[in-house]
Amino acid sequence: DCKPEYLVQFAEMGEVYMNAIMGVERPKVGLLNIGEEDTKGDLFAQEAHRLLSETVPAFAGNCEGGDLMAGDFDVVVTDGFTGNVCLKTMRNLKAAVMSTALSKVGALLVKGPLGALKEKMSPDTYGGTPLLGVKGAVIVGHGSSNETAVKNGIAVAAATVRAHVPEVIAERVAAAPASASAAVGAEEKGEAAGSDAR
Repeated sequence: DCKPEYLVQFAEMGEVYMNAIMGVERPKVGLLNIGEEDTKGDLFAQEAHRLLSETVPAFAGNCEGGDLMAGDFDVVVTDGFTGNVCLKTMRNLKAAVMSTALSKVGALLVKGPLGALKEKMSPDTYGGTPLLGVKGAVIVGHGSSNETAVKNGIAVAAATVRAHVPEVIAERVAAAPASASAAVGAEEKGEAAGSDAR
């Protein structure tokens, strides 16, 4: 299960990647949540907000669902389950927009912005998703990747290696304030001890 402390590491990794590969000089980090206030969400979200506020200088607060498409944040952290649901929802936006004759007419009226969004959201543009936090450059392509996606995925992997992204991430996570990294280490040791006792 994801722990609030892990979101600090996710934020660090995302910041490094957005800076080194996407060229964003000072990436803004957000925590996916149900409201802007630091008291919103469950205990997991509230603790994650506290840790991110204390340890990640680029943390800009909570990111609500409506903020995802607005581009207010460069990096949005959440647990894997929630993130996967968000990505699949956004990926299927086209099907929703093109579901009725009326919505197709509406889509024609905003064809330019929708085309730009399609290009930005297309897996072909980036070639895949970076698997951050591992030793090496790993780009996970979609099962239906075409030649353009494979070519772009190779280019992103090469850029990741040239920019030493895995090494920079390892350094940033290791240098994270003691409160977050110590909590992760203590919990992992506690889990190991608990599993040994069973």
